[in-house]
Amino acid sequence: QVQLVESGGRLVQPGGSLRLSCVASGRTISNYAMGWYRQAPGKQRELVATITSNGMTAHTDSVKGRFTISKDNAKNTVYLQMNSLKSEDTATYYCAAKRAPVLFQPDLWGQGTQVTVSS
Repeated sequence: QVQLVESGGRLVQPGGSLRLSCVASGRTISNYAMGWYRQAPGKQRELVATITSNGMTAHTDSVKGRFTISKDNAKNTVYLQMNSLKSEDTATYYCAAKRAPVLFQPDLWGQGTQVTVSS
């Protein structure tokens, strides 16, 4: 059974950068599609970025040009590089996965890591 553990969230000023990490334990992620979701207080969880099992990426419009998802199969880790952070990026960020080529209805979730963008 794959377990996902996120890290890297913290308080950062607007315009700053963060890199979130999601380490998968229990099995190699080379056959998994992965993604990052976020949920702000009082709002629904939204998809931020996905990466297919063969490395193709997609990002939601609100983060395009600022966020980049990537993965390192050798380290069993997925990253979310976040630049030019805005206050509206404040949320709990969750790593998700599914053993499939694309991330549709993920069935594996991490516990979340808090990102707060504030001066």
